[in-house]
Amino acid sequence: MPATRARRIAVLDAPSNLGLRPPTPSTVPGCAKAPGALRDHRLLSRLNAVDAGCLTPPRFDASAWRPGDGVGQAKAIAEYTRRLADRVERLWQERRFPLVLGGDCSILLGPALAARRRTERDRRDRGLVFIDAHSDFRHPGNSQYVGAAAAEELALATGRGQPDLTDIGGLRPYVDTDHLVVLGLRANDAHRVELEASGVSMRTVPALRANGIGRSAEWALDALGEVATFWLHVDTDVLDPSVMPAVDGPAPGGISLGELSQIITTCAADDRCAGMDLTVFDPDYDPDGEYAKALADLLVEALQ
Repeated sequence: MPATRARRIAVLDAPSNLGLRPPTPSTVPGCAKAPGALRDHRLLSRLNAVDAGCLTPPRFDASAWRPGDGVGQAKAIAEYTRRLADRVERLWQERRFPLVLGGDCSILLGPALAARRRTERDRRDRGLVFIDAHSDFRHPGNSQYVGAAAAEELALATGRGQPDLTDIGGLRPYVDTDHLVVLGLRANDAHRVELEASGVSMRTVPALRANGIGRSAEWALDALGEVATFWLHVDTDVLDPSVMPAVDGPAPGGISLGELSQIITTCAADDRCAGMDLTVFDPDYDPDGEYAKALADLLVEALQ
């Protein structure tokens, strides 16, 4: 029986913008509004989900950051990561399937830390299926500057970067590259070659389609290796801007809503799938709510 039917979904809002740079010096990114926009389309009732509430982030304040300072708002992100990990662990203890609504991609660090805590206790490996248009693998070893954790969260989760974010609780790395699968990258991603050299299993959009979307999703589950559970990370910008322009960083050459639904359905139906997050949808670019509706419909289709 699929995990999402065996364990009731619990929707947890994680409306953090802390991993983003402000669109202008006097504005705040709009991704924090995404959970509310999705809930407006009856997401919880349609999923028959438990309402796990909202984890309020620290105040967004990127005003003091300068190039060379490291990851912006790192102290606030580390605090939020710990609290989000605690909430995810609590939902697991209640035998829920967490559906975490972001927010920016840095919220991935919370579930990743929660999974690493479990591995520390039981010595059983846990994996990550990372669905994203971008590798988000910028770190001090490959870039002159770092700054926005939402463009660096995969590097941070795999232990690359400053210790206050990569080694919370002395648990670095949160994700082992042997149990990491990346899907949906654009072929020209700046860090694709480095990821491949690190042993990460990966399929770009052309490779996903060449091998068949359904078969690629099944391949991803096999490529995780021997893991007790895995987390499913979905960055909305994996979708092509023609069908989903309301994201923080649109990237041409993406997949369709139907293709993403198929991947999520296959992954979430695996008994090892412990939960998922959805990130980077920005309602500021969706004044009529049509893209929020499309995402809510996708989640209902894929997780019912």
